[in-house]
Amino acid sequence: QVQLVESGGGLVQPGGSLRLSCTAIGSGHNSRYYIITWSRQAPGKPREGVSCISSYDGSTYYSDSVKGRFTISRDNVKNTVYLQMDRLKSEDTAVYYCGTDSALITACNSWYLSYGANTWGKGTLVTVSS
Repeated sequence: QVQLVESGGGLVQPGGSLRLSCTAIGSGHNSRYYIITWSRQAPGKPREGVSCISSYDGSTYYSDSVKGRFTISRDNVKNTVYLQMDRLKSEDTAVYYCGTDSALITACNSWYLSYGANTWGKGTLVTVSS
């Protein structure tokens, strides 16, 4: 089964940028996946789907809260997905998790943001504050 490791979190001022990374570790057919998704959870709030990307068809999807500010991309050689976060706001403060699924789902969309992933990394904290 694939394992996911997030990195790149930290403290940034409002209006600033950060780039998160999610690296998939595994070998053999049991580590295959098509979609990587990013979700976040702020203190006292439910987890929120942010974005996903599919290696099956190259499709991407963004939640309304980050559309136009965040960009998701992937490097298939490095088995890494990136989340470039620009024009950060205080409400972007959260622990960010990357996830995937073991069912080889191919469609990256709003449904996948909410329900698709069943394997998650441990998260990386992003704090937006002056």
